[in-house]
Order: sequence, then structure tokens, then C-alpha cells
Amino acid sequence: MFKIMKRTKTGIVFRDRKDAGEKLGMYLEAEYKRFDPLVLGIPRGGMEVAYYVAKHMKAPLSMLISKKLPYPNNKEVGFGAIAEDLSVYIAANLRKTPDREIIGQVIDEQTDEINRRIKAYRKGGSFPDVTGRTVILVDDGIATGVTLVPALRLCKNKGALKIVVAVPVCGPNYDKHLNEADGFEVMVQPKDFYAVGQVYESFYDLSEDEFMSILERGSII
Repeated sequence: MFKIMKRTKTGIVFRDRKDAGEKLGMYLEAEYKRFDPLVLGIPRGGMEVAYYVAKHMKAPLSMLISKKLPYPNNKEVGFGAIAEDLSVYIAANLRKTPDREIIGQVIDEQTDEINRRIKAYRKGGSFPDVTGRTVILVDDGIATGVTLVPALRLCKNKGALKIVVAVPVCGPNYDKHLNEADGFEVMVQPKDFYAVGQVYESFYDLSEDEFMSILERGSII
């Protein structure tokens, strides 16, 4: 079920990802803390939000690595995504999908990056056991949401009891396959949405070093 805390005019709502994570944790606590959830962040930016969600809810924290499949001439826009189990999702509602050869090249490139991140971020360790658990999938926001589709399907295939997608902000034209989640929690949805970063005072791509410092702050299972 898609739930929005409030709609807002275009403007700043969160100071940064820390502020967004703390507020999202407070928002989720009453509904989900009793289920002893496992919080899964999507590296890199989503992991910082997830860290503060898990900290506020006193919940275990881990990560789920999923990468957008970008158009070669526009890296900011994705035609699909690939999760760390190497399952691929290609969005069907796009006006233009790259040809098969280009899709294959992009998948190969992102597969290499997925494997690099597993080695670097999880020291080559396996995906956490989600069997029978309530999982809260956290990202720093949703524009199209394609990155989260294979992520939630991975959790479902691994036997999660309940899967909740939770983000500070979401645009109106998100991928409808996100409705496969058991819960879809959004704090704000701007009336004039154009980018996730529009509701953040400070929003930028985390560097590798900044991301690794987040992992060092707490216990990641």
C-alpha cells in the first residue's frame, strides 16, 4: 500500500540524508518496530539514510546492492536495474529501450560494479538471511524507482515475510512494480517534482571514502 505522510510544495524539507534518515525512522517506528525489522540500505546514498533509520529504530542494518542500468548517453537516467543476485529488470513503459547489444554491454559493466561493491563493501560476504523477516528497503528517494524493483524481488525470492519500501521523498511517476511491496512508505511527495535532491538542502553523490566511513560507524550484518 502506497502511503504518503504529506504532499508539499517544491522546497527544502530535509537538511541532509542524516536528517532525512532520522525523520524517516521516527515515521516508521510506530508501525514497524514491533516486527523486529531488518533495515536494508541501497548503496551509496540510501545507505546513509538507512543507517539513521536503523539507529533510531534500534534495528539491525545491512545493505542490498542494486545498480541502475543507465543509457550510454545519459548516465542519470536508467532503462532498468540489476540486483546483486544478478537478476535484471528492464522497465517496460519506456518510450525508447536500447537495442539488445547495448543492453548487454551495460549489464556487463554494471555486473562488474556489483561484484566490486560486494567485495569492497561486504568483504565478499553473502547477502543476509531474510527468511521469515520483515525487511525495510531504504533509499534516499525515488524518481523512477527502477533500482528498487529487482531489490524487492530479490528479498521476496529469498523468503522475506514482508517487504516495505521506505523513502523520504518520491516522485509521482514511479515504476508501478514497486507496488509489489507489502508496504510503500513515503514522507513527502512534492507537487512539482523534478528531482530527489530538490527537498534536500545538502544532496550530493557520496564518495567511496564517505560511504566506507558510514559502514564503519555501526554493526552491519
